[in-house]
Amino acid sequence: MGFRTSLATAALMALGVAAINVSPAVADSAYQAFGTRGRAQDVKRTIDVVMRDNSYQPQRIQVRAGETVRFRVRNAGELLHEFNIGTAAMHQQHQREMQAMFDSGMMSATSKDAMAGMDHSKMPGMNHGAMNHGAMRHDDPNAVLVDPGKTEEMIFKFTKAATLEFACNIPGHYESGMVGKVDFAR
Repeated sequence: MGFRTSLATAALMALGVAAINVSPAVADSAYQAFGTRGRAQDVKRTIDVVMRDNSYQPQRIQVRAGETVRFRVRNAGELLHEFNIGTAAMHQQHQREMQAMFDSGMMSATSKDAMAGMDHSKMPGMNHGAMNHGAMRHDDPNAVLVDPGKTEEMIFKFTKAATLEFACNIPGHYESGMVGKVDFAR
């Protein structure tokens, strides 16, 4: 979930940071149990979400199984924030990954691009050309990372009802209450 976990683990190892205990196949694709990347032509409505420093507006969203929704996510805070749809267990796993990213300097409290200028191709074991990755990416269809003052969009199709929440998994944000509920209409 969130970052391409195998790439993240390799990057952490190359930086000398202890690898975190992750299961790339599970972590990267867990969202597939309830949804998939949506297509713009299938969007029937847009939900606007405003992130402030440690809160969301709205705190609950309602969707239907089978619905494709565009989320327009604006960061009105002073810190970097994430809008990530998943189960509580998925968020717990992603929080560990995000902590490792911050600990290694790959991200900062105000920017997702802390290492944007770094030449990853010189790092041992980092063959980005073969992986078709130019840098660390936060590109799973169930999550978007938004710099302060910016707006990002994501389109997600909810394929089946599940017990879900949306949350910011940046260290300390979830724990301070930056989490909301996804309700499925019947």
